[in-house]
Amino acid sequence: MAYDPRTATGIPTEPVGSLPRPAKLQAAYADYDAGNIKFGDLEAVQEEAVKDSIERFEATGSPIISDGEQRISSFATYPLAETLAGTGLADNLGPGGQYFAIFADGHDRQLPRLVGGPFRYQTYAGDILAKSIKYATKPMKQAVIAPSMLCLLYPLKEEVPGYSREDFESDLVDGCEKDIRSAFAAGAVRVSIDFTEGRLATRDDPRNPWTGAGMLPHFIELNNRVLDRFSAEERVNIGVHTCPGGDRDSVHSADVPYANLLPEMFKLNAGYFLIQFSSERDKDPVMEMIGKESRDDANGVPQMCYMGVISGQSPRAESPQEVRDLLVRAANFIPKERLASTDDCGFSPFSIDEKPQHGSPDYAREVAFQKIKNRVEGTQAAAEKLGIS
Repeated sequence: MAYDPRTATGIPTEPVGSLPRPAKLQAAYADYDAGNIKFGDLEAVQEEAVKDSIERFEATGSPIISDGEQRISSFATYPLAETLAGTGLADNLGPGGQYFAIFADGHDRQLPRLVGGPFRYQTYAGDILAKSIKYATKPMKQAVIAPSMLCLLYPLKEEVPGYSREDFESDLVDGCEKDIRSAFAAGAVRVSIDFTEGRLATRDDPRNPWTGAGMLPHFIELNNRVLDRFSAEERVNIGVHTCPGGDRDSVHSADVPYANLLPEMFKLNAGYFLIQFSSERDKDPVMEMIGKESRDDANGVPQMCYMGVISGQSPRAESPQEVRDLLVRAANFIPKERLASTDDCGFSPFSIDEKPQHGSPDYAREVAFQKIKNRVEGTQAAAEKLGIS
């Protein structure tokens, strides 16, 4: 399906990916982990949630949609396990790996641990999208996990017997390339790479040792190894998403200065970036930095800057006017032809997310769709005000 992101809204607009899972689906995940239902029973509830998500997503007027990641346990672990609790873990992985993140409210999310080789994806993003795309009448995007996140499966200071880090990362890059290509083959018109670990990589949290290990340059190099396997024409439709996390209405690295990340992040040869922004307190310096550091030629592609204009943590729906005004303000710093809009983060990157500030995941779904609708309308209004068509 040919897709021009400017056609419907003048200024392009795109979601990050995830939506809150209904309470019924969260209960089904818990029942499956407890052995109370079979996988087919879980799949039936996932199917229902996907169909509802796509129908309601299309009703917002969004020119491009996702399935809300209803079929996966999390953006980080879908290649590795059936559920966030580790049920159905892939070969050569075990429990008790490094923390992906420790959030501001004190809760954490943990990765599995690589115990042997080779490393292989158990599920590809294209496998998931192929099940959902039949419900869509609008173009679909697919989010995938970055190799820089999955490289944390390898122990930080130990060698896996018989499987060097070099060999692991070679297999990992192959898997990530296949993951992206599988999404396009299944019908995605855009693929974005989740890179939330980028900002966290400069936090230096003693509770989470990898964050103080100076890994950001290696993350950039590893991600570029994947991106550089794609042509400039392909990379126009391959993006990178950055945010300070989003789980249970909490974040993991919002206090880390963007100056630690952005100059490095724009070294990635991606065609577009989905950038958490609306929840930044001091906005002008961030916009100035984005305008300065983003490239009009990243190995053959101009880097589009999708500014986050919607917060996934707050239950208050931003108005279309707020979205419009924020984008108009951003145009003072970022060339209009490379300006776009998005949400700060996925609304629920993890399948088990009670959305405490919202009161329930079901109400959070209602809020999310209203926020998406307002983003689309506000983006259209900004395009009109800036004379973009």
